Amino acid sequence: MHVQPSSTPAADRPRSPAAQFSAPDRLSDYWRFYWAVAEAQIGGWLPSAPARLLDLSSPDFQGTHRAVASGHDVVTLLPSPDMAMRRPLTLVNGRAVPPRPARRGRMCPVVGDSALMRAFASESFDGVIADNRVLSRQLATEASLAEITRVLRPGGRVLACVDSVVLGMALLAEQDCWPELSHAPSADVLLVPWPDGSITRCFTAEQLTECLADAGLELEWLKPRTVLSASTVEMMLTRDPRSMGRLVEMELRATESDDYVGVHLVASARKPD
Repeated sequence: MHVQPSSTPAADRPRSPAAQFSAPDRLSDYWRFYWAVAEAQIGGWLPSAPARLLDLSSPDFQGTHRAVASGHDVVTLLPSPDMAMRRPLTLVNGRAVPPRPARRGRMCPVVGDSALMRAFASESFDGVIADNRVLSRQLATEASLAEITRVLRPGGRVLACVDSVVLGMALLAEQDCWPELSHAPSADVLLVPWPDGSITRCFTAEQLTECLADAGLELEWLKPRTVLSASTVEMMLTRDPRSMGRLVEMELRATESDDYVGVHLVASARKPD
């Protein structure tokens, strides 16, 4: 289902909670928490031994530097040469700090389209990082996952992050697309327009699981990136600014797997030996 944007001027429409996800302030309390959780999740996902990884997550994804600092060689795919000059925002315990040089590992920026990985030989990477919603921005997600499977070595793994139907429905409500909103949970493919004119593909847990399986990948786990809501995080940090570490630990211990509680879904899958 592809939804057309509402003709009602944005200034005349009430802002919904989706606004902070369509134009995030990376230094706000919630986004400091979000990226602290994301960094902890990728830290737990990274291979224990030095590996060769392909990163499709765009130049502002701080998990890339976490992987290099952990001793992995990372090929990061960039959309244009000038992107290689951009320095990512690094967060430590939810606070912005200048990025530190890698202690081990190497980073190799390569200019190319993250949806087309034909320049890479088959079975040439131990892992692929497709975080930062990159697979939702590639509307032909099945084709992208097929390429990821091709470049993975047997036993290699992929970490993927996509927009959830929860976020898609919030964006539809923000744009007064009420008829489309009623069909969103049952749509086979949900494409949603964003305020900036782009389109994102939103998934349920079942749909993402099916896409991974169809690409020949075995699901290891799938969960919302964050279970705690933005309002809860902001309220708790307002009460106690020192509670960021406890909030992140609480999030990582959460066992809730219902995709209807998170705006983004994170999954780890493995290519069979």
